[in-house]
Amino acid sequence: MIEDPELARLFRAESEEHLARLDEGLLHLEKSPSDAAVIEELFRESHSMKGASRMLGLAAIESAAHELETTLNSARKGESSLTGESVDRMNGLLSKMRLLVESALGGKAPAAFPAPPAERIEAPDAFRIETVRVETKKLDDLLSLVGELSVIQGRMQHRISLLDSLAEDWAGIERRRTRSGTAQAESMSRIGRKIASLRDAFFEDGTRLESTFSALEERVHSARLLPLSTVFSLFPRMVRDLAASEGKEASLSVEGAEITVDKRILEEMKDPLMHLLRNAVDHGIENPEQRRAKGKPAEGRISLRANRVNGSILIEVQDDGKGLDLAAIGSVALKRGLVDEAGIQSLSESQIEQLLFLPGFSTSGFVTEISGRGIGLDVVRNNVEKLKGEIRMNSLPGAGVSIRMRLPLSLATTRLLLARIGERLYGIPIESVYTSVRVGREEWFGLEGKPAINLEGEPVIAARLAELISVDSPSPEKMACIVIQVGEERLGLLVDDLVTEEEVVPKPLGAPLVRVRNVSALAMLGSGEICAVLNPADLVRSTRRKSAPVAKTKPPVKSAVEPILLVEDSALVRAMEIRILEEAGFQVTAAVDGMDALEKLSHAKFSAVVSDILMPNLDGLSLTRKIRAEPAYRDLPVILVTSLATDEDKRRGLEVGANAYIPKPSFDQRLLLDTLRRLI
Repeated sequence: MIEDPELARLFRAESEEHLARLDEGLLHLEKSPSDAAVIEELFRESHSMKGASRMLGLAAIESAAHELETTLNSARKGESSLTGESVDRMNGLLSKMRLLVESALGGKAPAAFPAPPAERIEAPDAFRIETVRVETKKLDDLLSLVGELSVIQGRMQHRISLLDSLAEDWAGIERRRTRSGTAQAESMSRIGRKIASLRDAFFEDGTRLESTFSALEERVHSARLLPLSTVFSLFPRMVRDLAASEGKEASLSVEGAEITVDKRILEEMKDPLMHLLRNAVDHGIENPEQRRAKGKPAEGRISLRANRVNGSILIEVQDDGKGLDLAAIGSVALKRGLVDEAGIQSLSESQIEQLLFLPGFSTSGFVTEISGRGIGLDVVRNNVEKLKGEIRMNSLPGAGVSIRMRLPLSLATTRLLLARIGERLYGIPIESVYTSVRVGREEWFGLEGKPAINLEGEPVIAARLAELISVDSPSPEKMACIVIQVGEERLGLLVDDLVTEEEVVPKPLGAPLVRVRNVSALAMLGSGEICAVLNPADLVRSTRRKSAPVAKTKPPVKSAVEPILLVEDSALVRAMEIRILEEAGFQVTAAVDGMDALEKLSHAKFSAVVSDILMPNLDGLSLTRKIRAEPAYRDLPVILVTSLATDEDKRRGLEVGANAYIPKPSFDQRLLLDTLRRLI
């Protein structure tokens, strides 16, 4: 059912209109099955019905409308002729759609689709339920409680330490009182024994709590473990189908799918792995003719491998394609103002490769649902770092690209090295700490305009942590230096002092602080103090940015009041897209077809045009062609959002001058918004 009352009202009105026109048109086709104008009109009606159903997630209605559309499309293209039998079949589909629409709007479930009969289960003599279904959310909640228990355990250890200190102080007082021969000595001795007994009881309870907590944590983690095949099994067919759609040949080999990991790793890594494999097919693997000319087999090889190494999981995506075009990457970086001419010459090949992980970076000039959106590798890096992991890329020209990701096996708790700046404590994940040393000012020296220290005979840039996180704090003569390592890069962080290590449960930042540079989470320490958990990868990037004079200042992001012209003939789809765009902060003007859009373009300025293709009066392709014919609109971004998703449809969109072509097999509003922001 459609839960949103406004969308339900719009769908009711629009579907009744579509169904009435389809009904009238099919009755006409029973008598005149070759009427091209009516076939064209019914094709548009079924296409619109399919698009509206898809937007609302009504898969059964979408499927029926798609079958109707396919029959009409074949007839309009002259590939087949309508017969009495085919028209009867379309009438049956129309009746089915009516029942489904009624059900979606809150009516009775269609009798044509009864619920399956209940299964009969014969209980054995000794009835015993061996397994139960548990919602993953309940496991998540249980894991969160385990994390809270870890915090309580830490706080209890802190209390025991305080009690120990109190017992020692009391024993000292008792000794002094006894020597002075006071009458209160015996009473104080009894109190001292009670404190000691209480301390011992606390210690015993703490030991039991630690043992119970460890066992509980192990079992909860075990319940959350799933094999990598849960996600890996989705990819071989995806790679095959993507390659076929682009006229390429490619196969995917999978290794290590039997390894079990925390379910959150599977959830967070599914989309990034999909991006990497799509990029391998779209950007890496050449077409068969090109591969043969290079002496390679016609079929490209892509591998997805996983293995466990020292308490971590290593995942690698590798292809044997053409490798990265470093010149093209440098050209895009220059065009976007990320570096200047002198700067691009000073970057190593590895540094140029890392540019691909910047937000919105893409060398593709045309956006489709496969690639070129400029969000893929940024999503990969963010998700890996969110999981406290690291990612590295390596390319060999003509031989392919390898991307390796290292992820921790445990995600519920994190062990931090606590550092003090002034009166506050900050935590650095222990897995990123290479070593720590104490250094005086006389041991610093200059390197690339930044302080540096000598570590094992190698210079390491050392930045004051207070400066990186914008905290005012005087610099003492003698400081502690925490050397962190992210990938192959090392960075020294100068802090006032090191305190201790502590196991904590990081809590993600809530709105509006979803993404704060250099900080990944907050955590409560055993003492009750709130501690910021720092992001090592961000700290390295921040230091690199401060010490890179070749980098230009990026223009500030424009305030989200960009005027958008939305062109869509379906009232329902138009209402949903207006809602999506306005909630994202855009100012939307709607047009009902291409002619209406041209009229509105002549009276106002817009930052982008988002248009459907199949529309009456003037379709989206013709609208784009007319926009590009006007010099004033030469650079106006045009995004085609449509259900037409064949390679031929995409080629036509590219030829008329569209900047992006987003098919709607499953509408992704994030893709639309990310594409808009990138093009604007």
